[in-house]
Amino acid sequence: MTGRAVLAEKNRWRTAVVAARRALPATERAARATALAAAAVDLAATTGGPVCAYVPVGSEPGSLDLVAALHDAGHEVLLPVVLPGREPLDWAAYTGPDSLAAGPLGLREPAGPRLGPDAVGRARLVLVPGLAADRSGVRLGRGAGHYDRSLPLVGPDVPIVIVLNDDELVERLPAEPHDRPVTGALLPGAGLVTLGNNRRP
Repeated sequence: MTGRAVLAEKNRWRTAVVAARRALPATERAARATALAAAAVDLAATTGGPVCAYVPVGSEPGSLDLVAALHDAGHEVLLPVVLPGREPLDWAAYTGPDSLAAGPLGLREPAGPRLGPDAVGRARLVLVPGLAADRSGVRLGRGAGHYDRSLPLVGPDVPIVIVLNDDELVERLPAEPHDRPVTGALLPGAGLVTLGNNRRP
């Protein structure tokens, strides 16, 4: 499959997943968010902190409650800060809902001191957003590449876990050489699913 064909296939997946997420009833979305928060706390209990997480935007699975639950469980929680241009993500500490401010791309970011892109290297667990993942660990993001540039800075053997709805874990997704794999998926129904983490051409 050519590079242009892979990009077109990715965009087809993105359109379908975003539409399905938007069609999900608010009550179901809230119930799934509650389940994901509990599963994230259980997972972090096995890894320790710091935990790199994020505040979901729009119809993304999860909620601010997931971030707050990790913080309330005693973990140091770092959230991403988007830098201008094609740079890896910066990071800052979450200290409570009042520590968040509006950022680019509709994100909510910590307003405190920036810790630098290398801060992700201190994490013992990295939770990442995405639209879908497959059983080999291919992650489908929104296409900006922020996480693809940040995940190489994660320490060896640190779980990199995408937060999804159960039906967004699929058998196979299109992939490009620059796509960084994930090692697991956190799902509201199935909980943590370990992925193969094999990058494909």
